[in-house]
This record gives sequence, structure tokens and C-alpha cells, in this order.
Amino acid sequence: GADFSDVNLSGADLSGANLIYGIMRGADLQGANLHGADLGGTDLSEANLQEADLREANLRGTDMSDVKYNENTKFPEGYDPDVMSFW
Repeated sequence: GADFSDVNLSGADLSGANLIYGIMRGADLQGANLHGADLGGTDLSEANLQEADLREANLRGTDMSDVKYNENTKFPEGYDPDVMSFW
């Protein structure tokens, strides 16, 4: 997958994007639209997901360790960021 480590993608529309096995470690995805994106196997560790929309995104095998999120971050149904760093 593509390497977007530490890249500023805040506010980007990545809805439905195929980002499988990408490297997005430390990326700034604040306010990004990732609705329905395929993030399977992607390294999102330390990424900023504050106010990001991840509804219906595929997070299977995604590394979500140490991500930043807030009450406005929208996760897929059934995903609990306080319990799961890998899904």
C-alpha cells in the first residue's frame, strides 16, 4: 500500500477509497471523510482521527494503537477505540 506517514490529510474526502495495507502512521486525518473506505491492514498508529468519519470503513487488521480521537470521531458500528487497538 501507499505510504502516507505523517502526511496532512485533514479534511480530505477519502470516502470509499482503497487504502488497504497502507502506511498512515502519524497522519493528520482530522475531519477527514473516510466513510466506507477500505483500511484493512493499514497502519494508522499515532494518527489524528479527531472529528474523522470512519463509519462503514473496513478496519479489519488495522493498527489503531495510540490514535488521537474525540467525541466527534465517528467509528464503524461495533468498534470501541477504548478497547480495541487492532480490529
